[in-house]
Amino acid sequence: MAADSKDLFGIYVHWPYCLAKCPYCDFNSHVARAQIDEARFKAAYTREIAHMADLSGRKKVTSIFFGGGTPSLMSAALVGDILHQISQHWGITDGAEITLEANPTSVEAKSFAGYRAAGVNRLSVGIQAMNDADLKALGRMHSVDEALVAFKLAQRTFARVSFDLIYARPHQTVTQWRDELARAIDYADDHMSLYQLTIEPKTAFYDLYARGKLTIPDDDLAIALYDVTQELTEAAGLNNYEISNHAGNGAQSLHNLTYWRYRDYAGIGPGAHSRLTVGNKKTALHHHLDPNKWLTEVATNGHGIAAQEILGNAEQGQEFLLMGLRLEEGIDLNRYAAIAKKSLDDEAVSFLAEKGFIELFDSHRLRATPKGKRVLNSIIERLAQ
Repeated sequence: MAADSKDLFGIYVHWPYCLAKCPYCDFNSHVARAQIDEARFKAAYTREIAHMADLSGRKKVTSIFFGGGTPSLMSAALVGDILHQISQHWGITDGAEITLEANPTSVEAKSFAGYRAAGVNRLSVGIQAMNDADLKALGRMHSVDEALVAFKLAQRTFARVSFDLIYARPHQTVTQWRDELARAIDYADDHMSLYQLTIEPKTAFYDLYARGKLTIPDDDLAIALYDVTQELTEAAGLNNYEISNHAGNGAQSLHNLTYWRYRDYAGIGPGAHSRLTVGNKKTALHHHLDPNKWLTEVATNGHGIAAQEILGNAEQGQEFLLMGLRLEEGIDLNRYAAIAKKSLDDEAVSFLAEKGFIELFDSHRLRATPKGKRVLNSIIERLAQ
């Protein structure tokens, strides 16, 4: 689909439960202390889908993403019910991308065929590391061997599968990462999500880091690891179409492109976020984080929205930069001006271009260079002034 296509519209469905909380994770995930009442969740998802469709208006859905949490703990029947409701209230385009995040334990892998039958056509497999010691340190509940068996099963079951890893882990060296990534590339198909570990507040890793009990690569080593990532994926024909994502031709994640191209999407479930154009106004919506609170609110009000805010032009412009400059295709400067109601500062653009951090191309597009991607946050801060 062409860059900045206006036809993109995505649905994100959040499943909030995991078997265990990973020490690096700051997502809205919870360890269930009792049997999960899927019937209650089915009823809540059904009501909230109807409400969000009323807000957005009738649109054709081009992508759906089941995230979490650990959505591979959902039953295939529940996934199928949710997809049916989305189809009923919005309509789904032919060939829409429907992704589910999965952990590669043997228990969850048993559900792969059921998800495929329910309508899922793409799996994002959270392998995260290619050695057992680091998997244990990351709080993962699978071994490398178990993960690779599950990944091969996913490849046989789904037309599209992403191999997901975390790097810049504690004590990781460039040589170790080079060997690990090369091995992973041998197994991967045409998409890899390769995320640099960040230490987020309110996580177990943050507490350890604050107390000096956890050491992570410094900035120079992190850049070296990033550079190795680009080198090996490029050699394998996996284009770095977004800072942390690499794909062969035509294998980019359409759902994630919807976010990065700053198109509308509706979030469903506890903690979900949305960006919807409501009455010609770009609106941010945030749903209640706590699953029980969300369930109660949906049962009472038909939705679990906790906050709703109309975004001003400056806020939209900054979000557009934050998302779009992560992409290799960059941003359309004319669209930025239409969203922000102003053009980028010529002096800032000239300075950053002269320093080799950004480049202009195709007369009206701008993107970060490989050098600029290493310091992207600083570039965005300079441009957004």
